[in-house]
Parts: sequence; C-alpha cells; structure tokens
Amino acid sequence: MRIAIASGKGGTGKTTVSVNLALSLENVQLLDCDVEEPNCNLFLGHPLQKVEDVGIQVPAISKDKCTSCGKCAEACRFNALAVLLTGVILFPKLCHGCGACSIACTKGAISETIQVIGSIERSASHTHGIELYQGVLNIGEPMASPIIRTLKGHIDNSRTVIIDSPPGTSCPVISSITGADYCILVTEPTPFGLHDLMLAVDLVKDLQLPHGVIINRYGTGNDGVEDYCSENSIPVLMKIPYDIRIAQLYSEGTPFVLRMPHWKDRFQDTFRQLQELTGRF
Repeated sequence: MRIAIASGKGGTGKTTVSVNLALSLENVQLLDCDVEEPNCNLFLGHPLQKVEDVGIQVPAISKDKCTSCGKCAEACRFNALAVLLTGVILFPKLCHGCGACSIACTKGAISETIQVIGSIERSASHTHGIELYQGVLNIGEPMASPIIRTLKGHIDNSRTVIIDSPPGTSCPVISSITGADYCILVTEPTPFGLHDLMLAVDLVKDLQLPHGVIINRYGTGNDGVEDYCSENSIPVLMKIPYDIRIAQLYSEGTPFVLRMPHWKDRFQDTFRQLQELTGRF
C-alpha cells in the first residue's frame, strides 16, 4: 500500500506525520520526496549512503553544424534556447531535458549530454525497521521532479510505502503523490491552513486520489477546517493536539510515538482505517 503525505503549505507537520506513522507500522519503506530539504532522517538518524546520481539530458550545440535556423527554439516549450545572429544560446536552468530540440534539428547540430542535478540516498541500516530513501536536489538546481521520479523507482511494493511529499501544490507534489493508493493531507486549524488545504483538496480531486485529513496542532485556531471537511465529506483521520510534550520531543529530534506509545496505537488505528477505505490489506 502506498500512502502519500501532503499539505497545501509548509510547516503543518507533514514530516511529523510521515515519520511517526512509519514508526508505528512494520515492514515500512519511507521515501522523503521533499528533495529541496529532506528532513525525515533528522528524526531517524540513519547512516546514509549514496545510491546513484540523477541527471537530465541537456543539449550540446555544435557551432560548426548550426545554421541558426531557429527550429530548435521553436520546438522548445520552456524557452531554454534563444537564436541570435551569433548562434544559439542555451539557458540550462530552463531546460527540462525533453530532447525536442535535438529531434527538431535537421542539421545534426545538437547532441545531448548529462547534467547531474542531484542524488538518491538510502539508509545503510534499518533503524526501527524502516528502510529510508531520500532524494537530494543540488543547490541552485530548479527542477525537483526528475529526482522524485528516480526516487520513486526504488519503491518496494512488498512493503507499506509512505511518501513524504514536498509542501504546496506544484509539479514536485504531483510527481510525489501520483500513483498513491491514498493521500493524507496534513493541515492546521487556522484560516491560512484552511485556505491551503482547499488548494490541496482540489489537486487530489483532479488526480482522482482517495484522501483524508489529519489536523495537527488541534486546539488552536478555529473550527473552519472541521466544518469544511464535514461539508465536503472528507474524513478527518486524526487530530494531533497542540501539546507541549509533542513540541519538546520535536525540538529534540525525537518522534513522539517513541516516548508516548499510546500514539503508536492511534497511528495503527488510522492505518487500519485507510486499509478499509481503500480495500488494500
């Protein structure tokens, strides 16, 4: 079973839910798809080892063969190529590695080279029985989705897979949650949390993903999130209270289910609820 953990905004507790849920189950694979700032391992402390580099294909243009006809720039949907009197200029940060320019070039002036944009790492030991994979996007690189797609290629379908996605509703989030059996949306009971939850709900509906909500820091804010979920028949799977003990453990880098074992039972109950909702056991 693949469970994606997402949120409309950052800071709602998405990683908290991902790690504590993983620690509450057996035979779990945890994928940290927040490749710009992976932080699940801050709470697990696994020794990590690099599995592979991740790169995209970028065009290399031969000045001798190029006639500046402009067909490559016309084919590029991302405006990564500009044709000047002096030749073709490539803006590599805009290139998505689709290869359309090399296909469009009739002079054979474009070949493709690999530009490394990040890497995949995995846990060298399975602390607490969790196998962790994380993607790391190199500093200054703008495209997270190729890292996420490569990371998801390591999914082991014999395990329960928990996918900690990036915040927001942009392309990296879509890459992360696509193919999930269920998507948990983590939010907080504030007007800002409700606003971004509504954006996230629109996204998972467009992707036709079964979904429910976990409300973090419950007891603050107002009832807007609960009212919205009730009006739209969205199940509220769990409410994690605004608890000073949970906050202290978080600041220490300690998942709270390790010190508050009754919460492990609650996460297990939520998992059983997801099994019933999806029919996957």
